[in-house]
Amino acid sequence: MSEQPQAPQQHFDIQKVYLKDVSLETPNSPTIFTEQWQPETEVRLETNATPLTEDLFEVVLTVTVTAKLGDRTAYLAEVQQGGLFTLRGFDDPQMGHMLHAFCPNILFPFAREELGSLIGKGGFPALLLNPINFDGLYMQRLQQQQAPMVPDVSH
Repeated sequence: MSEQPQAPQQHFDIQKVYLKDVSLETPNSPTIFTEQWQPETEVRLETNATPLTEDLFEVVLTVTVTAKLGDRTAYLAEVQQGGLFTLRGFDDPQMGHMLHAFCPNILFPFAREELGSLIGKGGFPALLLNPINFDGLYMQRLQQQQAPMVPDVSH
């Protein structure tokens, strides 16, 4: 009887969650506080993963929130929420998903709480960010990367 080679056992651990960078800009305060508060709010997300050792990775989720009243910026708040994660035994597609969807899902509540606190300390009404579907964003990014490039033949 021949033995089947066993797949490496998968292992995942959260080593540390930390605030890597934070900023709040309120370029039009205090006059912006005298205006009716009906801002247009834009939220941008970015993830970055860096290997530190063979199985230790830093994942940084950057969340940037910009609130404007007309063409004037009320505030620009940005949080870089970092985490150290041990990942072992995952193949390349699984590793990509873990680093760019699963780990950001873990970091997002920390970033959301920090942004809410930061914006409140800036004197603005509380902001509660909706949950983010990092799995869907990751799949969308993969599909965009795999889309065939269409040559530009217009001259």
